[in-house]
Amino acid sequence: MFFEGSEKRVEVLVSPTTRSLRLLDEQFWSDVVACADAEVLSKMGNECCDAYLLSESCLFVWDDKFLMLTCGTTTLVDAVIFFVDKLGESAIASVSYQRKSEYLSHLQTSSFEEDLSRLRTKLSGSAYRVGHLDTHHHYIFTSDPQTQPLKVKSNSELLMYHIKGEVADYLRSDAQSCEGIRELLALEHLFPDFCFDDHLFTPFGYSINGLWEDKYMTIHITPQEQSSYVSIETNLHFELYPFNIFSALLNKLNPQSWDVIGFNRQVITDGFPPFVSVASCALPINNNETVQFNQYQQLNSELLQPELL
Repeated sequence: MFFEGSEKRVEVLVSPTTRSLRLLDEQFWSDVVACADAEVLSKMGNECCDAYLLSESCLFVWDDKFLMLTCGTTTLVDAVIFFVDKLGESAIASVSYQRKSEYLSHLQTSSFEEDLSRLRTKLSGSAYRVGHLDTHHHYIFTSDPQTQPLKVKSNSELLMYHIKGEVADYLRSDAQSCEGIRELLALEHLFPDFCFDDHLFTPFGYSINGLWEDKYMTIHITPQEQSSYVSIETNLHFELYPFNIFSALLNKLNPQSWDVIGFNRQVITDGFPPFVSVASCALPINNNETVQFNQYQQLNSELLQPELL
């Protein structure tokens, strides 16, 4: 069984004169999600943010911005176009659209280049590719900022490939449960004070959203042995913690390789498993923001098993 875990990601910031996005009703956000060919499974919220767990990843809505991730063969660019059309281009302060190369890109309904052409009918901006075409790589489009942001966004992403070991075996087993996964990954310890909303998919696959004040976290696990992929994203400041959250998850999930992407964040590698730094890039996307791309792989080489086709 194959499922494309690699995600498309969009973050949209609205202008200061636009009314709070949280005042838009649930039907509006369901329509946004439906445009991406996904559906809302559940919702949680606090005084700062609403978090939607989706059939394909997640949606977070603050007063002045929203963040949406979708996996599989979803059409996230359609959701972006729908949002811009509904609110009007004058309401959009900035858009950041990100897409990682897929395992089986020919199964996707569009390419990044096609997504980019559609975005540019609504928004001016710059697009980049980071990474070599013959390995996994990332695409990013950033619109030209229309207004000066009230605050610079800051978040970190950890993308893991080919997880293995006891935890990976559990994530592929019939014995798994939401409670078991949270305990195995020690999520209550890694994210204290957070409230969680999670879902276990059939036959396997797991998503969790977490909120604490204006902070968020989200984890999505596609554990299939031949194409496993795990993503973690948060706007927590790791330097305020006595431990490195990404290091803890890397040591539990034991991926063969991983990427760390930081929006206005430096990568902290303390506690990472023994690794080789494969590639890195600091990409200034405007006068205020820089994206750090970093690729790593385990120091020990991988013993490949031929697959009978």
